[in-house]
Amino acid sequence: QTKGTSSFGKRRNKTHTLCRRCGSKAYHLQKSTCGKCGYPAKRKRKYNWSAKAKRRNTTGTGRMRHLKKVYRRFRYNILLQTITLLLGFQLAVSSFNIRF
Repeated sequence: QTKGTSSFGKRRNKTHTLCRRCGSKAYHLQKSTCGKCGYPAKRKRKYNWSAKAKRRNTTGTGRMRHLKKVYRRFRYNILLQTITLLLGFQLAVSSFNIRF
């Protein structure tokens, strides 16, 4: 019944290797699936029972190379809309000679 030291010595082949999507050493070679991100599945692996893991790799924890530009453009658009609304209001007021 040697379940300890002698058995551990026989372990010499790797079951997991680096995942090409998330980079962690969780890609199972025989199952060909990643235990962390679920690659090659199209949707990323995430579960509600691990809120901390969701927090660790959600939007905003990385560089957001594209999304930060999108947010900036969106903010600028809103700014333009408010300015045009204000200008339109001022023009309407001046054309009807209304005093406040």
